[in-house]
Amino acid sequence: MLGAGAVGSFFGGLLARAGAPVTLIGRQQHVEAIKRNGLIIEGANFQEPIRVAASTEVRAAAGAGIVLFCVKTLDTETAAKALAPHLEPGALVLSCQNGVDNCERIRKATGIEAIATAVYVAVGMSGPGRVKHFGRSEFVIGNLPEQQRSRAELERLAQVLKRATIGCTISDNLEGELWAKFILNCAYNAISALGRSNYGTMVAHPLVRETMRQVAEEVVAVASAAGVRLPPIDPVEFTFRLADSMPGQMSSTALDIARGRLTEIDSLNGYLARRGRELGVATPVNQTLHALVKLREQNAAACS
Repeated sequence: MLGAGAVGSFFGGLLARAGAPVTLIGRQQHVEAIKRNGLIIEGANFQEPIRVAASTEVRAAAGAGIVLFCVKTLDTETAAKALAPHLEPGALVLSCQNGVDNCERIRKATGIEAIATAVYVAVGMSGPGRVKHFGRSEFVIGNLPEQQRSRAELERLAQVLKRATIGCTISDNLEGELWAKFILNCAYNAISALGRSNYGTMVAHPLVRETMRQVAEEVVAVASAAGVRLPPIDPVEFTFRLADSMPGQMSSTALDIARGRLTEIDSLNGYLARRGRELGVATPVNQTLHALVKLREQNAAACS
């Protein structure tokens, strides 16, 4: 698990609990707590310490057959270059990141052909060595248009995840699935950060609902111009339904701002605005959200 924050630690913990040999690679304070007390997952169905190897060094990935690549999008190239010398021939790298262009960036930086993954989970760090699970635990995997992995290889990967109670679907339209999740990221992350609000409160506010609708429609317009075939969903209703499953959730962008950290906003609303300009599609709402989060990010970092 390269980038063992909340997402990487949660999935790594589930895999270790199911008997898989797992190593979490993360920040020193988190790693030290895991070595002392195990990884503690606070979930709806269980709360227990899980014994799992942990390291701060990327070289700990040597020998791994599967690498869950869970770093923030702003660290994609740096982490990929650090991983490449230690990656076993034939090892599978799963990009479990927000955004739609991480696999392309990993390939350009290192030549690694990562598997794109749309991840649906609500988790947060409740302290060093502790992860709280709020809802969902699902992967959607598959091939991007330029990739040719066999169905059998993807099925084997799915079975590894399912044995750890991680839902996993293999899609024949993974690009569309990534963009469907991208709609959610663009609609929720920035507004949650700017309004310091959870998802349920956002969706209940009529003015915010209208803004979210406009965000979703801009993403759909850019996806269409880029030739992306979205799944058969109503994108606006699909967006609002997320709040039903995790009403108390705050976005990762909101949490990063609160901690004075850089956010992934350049890979979310910022990417959408840039791609829209390239394709001649106007994205004024996403562009505005991107600019406002960059301002909050700058001010939060200055005060930290």
